[in-house]
Amino acid sequence: MKKDTVCIISLGCAKNTVDSESMAQVLGRDGFQLVEDPARAEVVVVNTCGFIGDAREESYAVLQELSENKKSGQLLIAAGCLTQRYRETVAGQMPGIDGILGTRRWMDIAQVVRALREARPGKTLYHLPEVPTSGGEVAGVLRTAIQGGSAYLKIADGCRRPCAFCAIPLIKGLPASRPVGSIVTEVKSLRDTGINEVVLIAQDTTDYGTDLGMTDGLAELLDRVTRDVPDLPWLRVMYAYPGFVTDRLIDVMASRPQILHYLDIPLQHGHPDTLKRMKRPHNLDWVRNTLQKMRTAMPDLAIRSTFIVGYPGETEAEFNALLEFMREIRLDRAGAFTFSFEPGTASEPLGDPIPAEVKQERLQRFMEVQEQISLEKNQAMVGQTLQVLVEGAGDGITVGRTYRDAPEIDGLVICPGEAEMGTFIQVRIDGAMAHDLSGQRV
Repeated sequence: MKKDTVCIISLGCAKNTVDSESMAQVLGRDGFQLVEDPARAEVVVVNTCGFIGDAREESYAVLQELSENKKSGQLLIAAGCLTQRYRETVAGQMPGIDGILGTRRWMDIAQVVRALREARPGKTLYHLPEVPTSGGEVAGVLRTAIQGGSAYLKIADGCRRPCAFCAIPLIKGLPASRPVGSIVTEVKSLRDTGINEVVLIAQDTTDYGTDLGMTDGLAELLDRVTRDVPDLPWLRVMYAYPGFVTDRLIDVMASRPQILHYLDIPLQHGHPDTLKRMKRPHNLDWVRNTLQKMRTAMPDLAIRSTFIVGYPGETEAEFNALLEFMREIRLDRAGAFTFSFEPGTASEPLGDPIPAEVKQERLQRFMEVQEQISLEKNQAMVGQTLQVLVEGAGDGITVGRTYRDAPEIDGLVICPGEAEMGTFIQVRIDGAMAHDLSGQRV
């Protein structure tokens, strides 16, 4: 274990991964060397997730293991969403934690490390200043996370939506959009290093720029990026809030060849009464009309969404309406999870009345319906030649993604032969499964 070495363990979503990479840059400027093995690090930082119960359990389990295996002189810092929300509770459960850093001030990580080196051993240091927003610009620190030929780029942090089930506003605070110029500069930098796909992420990308006084900010940002970085092959947008996919946004996506015809719109349910209890947009006609407009403008559009089953008060009739809604709108991709009771959210008074076995049974039925739709959508790709961004290769096989597949969450294309990671190849599709495709390189 050498002095000035740090291991950062990132849990949860891609937005957390970006924060972890940014913390690594801050520590690197302070003289730290990044190592992968926590046993070899003087400082271990766990960037936790606290979004739902399963994520919290994973974060606690990782912290517990590291706490129990701490070496003499080693510093363990719990950072991120879990610590922002639960503060003293985290350190109380793991006495081995030396420092607590919330997600809203990730950029203070070097300051926290310096303070811990001077602190009295055995006393937990809390760095949780009361600030209304997350993040902020740090000169020279990119808000990106690179994975092969792709990179996530965070355009904003925080959320102002009133979703009853969600703790993100409690954790992240109010929206804080990054300047257009900073984002464009980072896209240019990524492209200059050979990145072929940039994935724009935020808690709600369609709310981008509202706090900066912009109208239709996401469309304006996409317009600027595609004009200023015309040689970026793929630009992908994630996490669009229902009701805020505007006609201008559709037009920009349809008219700029760099913008992939792919959109992630978390709809959460297909029955208006359930959506009302969720405090979500519940005008399903908007969904139908908007999907029709998007598919008319972009006939090859791939749409992903996320849903919750077992939300308090969800009747069998409401759940069946969700299944019918799924059969009607025929999404390319859809994920679902069972309702997770979150204290402090607007849904807390509703409790968690639906038994776990009922939730699981509904989840299974949901996925059976969606997997059949996804299979049929994939079968329609057979015979087509698609551009594939290579994710990896070995043992005579190459795997990659088409424009229809976002990193980590969607399917893969598998073909014989080995191609270089991060490059594009053309693949003629000859086989389809519910999630993945197979084909031959042409």
